[in-house]
Amino acid sequence: MKLQGNKRSTSLAPGIQNIVSRMLTAKPTLATASVISTACNNTLYLTECESALATVSGAVMKTSRHLFDVSIEFAMSRAHAIRSLAYNLTFPYDHRSHPYPPTGNYDCVELLDATVAQLSDVMDSRKQPSQEDVETWLSAALTNQVTCLESLKSKPPASGDASFDSQAEILIHLVSKSLALVKSIQLPRRAGRTNFVGGGGRKLLSRDSFPSWVSAADRKLLSTGGKDILVDAVVAMDDSGTHRSIGEALAFVSLASSRGGGRRVIYVKAGTYMENVKIPKGQTNVMLVGDGKGKSIIVGSRNAEDGWSTYQSATVAALGSGFIAKDLTIVNNAGPSNHQAVALLVGADKAVVYHCSIEGHQDTLYTHSNRQFYRETDIYGTVDFIFGNSAVVLQACNIYLRKPNHGQKNSVTAQGRTDPNQNTGISIHRCRIAPSSDLAAVKRSVPSYLGRPWQKYSRVVVMQSYLDDAIHPAGWEPWSGSFALSTLYYGEYGNTGPGAAASGRISWAGVHPSMSVSEASKFTVAQFISGTAWLPAAGVEFTAGL
Repeated sequence: MKLQGNKRSTSLAPGIQNIVSRMLTAKPTLATASVISTACNNTLYLTECESALATVSGAVMKTSRHLFDVSIEFAMSRAHAIRSLAYNLTFPYDHRSHPYPPTGNYDCVELLDATVAQLSDVMDSRKQPSQEDVETWLSAALTNQVTCLESLKSKPPASGDASFDSQAEILIHLVSKSLALVKSIQLPRRAGRTNFVGGGGRKLLSRDSFPSWVSAADRKLLSTGGKDILVDAVVAMDDSGTHRSIGEALAFVSLASSRGGGRRVIYVKAGTYMENVKIPKGQTNVMLVGDGKGKSIIVGSRNAEDGWSTYQSATVAALGSGFIAKDLTIVNNAGPSNHQAVALLVGADKAVVYHCSIEGHQDTLYTHSNRQFYRETDIYGTVDFIFGNSAVVLQACNIYLRKPNHGQKNSVTAQGRTDPNQNTGISIHRCRIAPSSDLAAVKRSVPSYLGRPWQKYSRVVVMQSYLDDAIHPAGWEPWSGSFALSTLYYGEYGNTGPGAAASGRISWAGVHPSMSVSEASKFTVAQFISGTAWLPAAGVEFTAGL
C-alpha cells in the first residue's frame, strides 16, 4: 500500500432554498382539477394529495412538473420543522447526560438530516437529477421516516413530545405523494453503458466490467491488487500504519476531505479490530480495503437485547454516498440469542461491497436505502439476515444459512418496501444459497425460506442462482397471517439445485415462481439499479443482464 496525498475539492454542498416564504406568499386559488387529478392518481393518499395541491396558487399549477415541485416544497418545509423538533427533544442538555445506548430520538435526528439532504438534492437544479435519481432519493427519504418510527417504537425516549410520531407520519404522507407525482412527469433518464447483448445478455468481462455508476478511477481501485493502491490512511494493530483504529483513520480523512475532495482510501491491514465504525452521510466516497476475507476483520457486538435499536446496532454503518468496501470481514458476534444484531448497514447511494464476508445471525446485512451492489461477497445469518429497503443487487455471492436458536426458522430476506411507488427491492442474481457447516448436519430439522414480507409491498427476486435443499419447498414464509400476501412481489427465474423446484411453491397472489425473461430482466443490474451508468467507475466485475 502507498500513502496517497490530498486531492482537490470538486464540489460544494448546495444551499437549501427558502421554500417556506414561497408557500406563505402563494395565493390560495383552485388549481386545474384535471391536472391535479392526473398527477395524484398514483398516490396512496389520493384525497390528501388533491386537497393539498388545490389550495396552492393556481398561477404555478400549469403542469404536472409544477405540481411535483410544490409537493417537494411542502415536504421540505415539514422536514425542517420536524428536524427542529427532533433536535429540541434529543439534545436539550449537556451531552454527558445522554442515554447510552441512545433512544430512538437519536436515530430520528440522523435520519431527518439525511432526508433534508435528499430533498435538497431533488430540488437542486445544479445536480441535474435523473428520473432514477429522484425516485431513489425520495424512496430513501420515505424509508428514513419509517425507520425513525420503528426506532421510536423499539427505543422510546424517557420523555418527549407525543406529537412527534404524528409529525413523522405527516412527513411520510408528503414524501409518498411526491414519489407518486414524479411518476407523472418526464425527467431525463441517466445515460449509461449498453455494451451487453439486448436486455438479457452477459456483459463482456473486461476492465470495464462493473455496473456503470463506478468511475474509471474506482474501477481501477477495485480491480487492482491491494499493494498497488494509493491510500490516504493505513490502519494497523502493530503501529506499522498511520492509525491504530478505523475510527481514527476516518476522522483523519474527514479532515483531509475538508481541504480537498475526491476518493478517500483507508487500508485496513490484517488483524482483528474490535470497534464500531460509522461513515456519516456527509463523508462521501470512502473506500475501506483490507488484506482479504478472514484477514482484515472488524468485530462488534451491539444487539437488541442490550438495548440498541436495530439501526444503531451495526458493526459498520456506511451512510455517505459512493462507499466501497473490499477484501474485509465484518462481524456482529452477538449470537443468535440476542435477536437483532447488524454486522453491516448501508444507506449510502451507489455503494459497492466487493469480495467481503458479512457475518452475523439475525439481521446481518441491513441494506437500508438507496442503490447498492454486492459482488463475490459471503453473507451468513439466520433470521431475516438480508433486509432493508434499498434497490440492491447481490451478484455471484455465497449466502449461507446458519444454525438458529432452537425453535427458530431461517429466512434469507425481509424486504421493507412500504410504498408501491418505491423503486426498491432485493435482487439475488447468480448466487449460491446453502447451509453453513453448523447447519448442514441438521438442515432437515430447521425450516429455511427465501424470505418473508416485513412490509406490505415487500419485493424480492432470486434469479439464476443455486438453491440447496435446505430451502423449504414452499419457498416463502408468511410474516403474520395474511399480511401482504396479495401486495408483495416474490419472483424466481432460472434457478437450479434441489431447492429450486417451482412445483411446491406457496400459491400466494404475489408469488411468481416462473418469471418470464422480460420480467426477470427488470431486476438485473442494468435495469433495476441503472448499474451500467455508475458501476464501471467502481471497477468491480458485474453482469449487466441475465
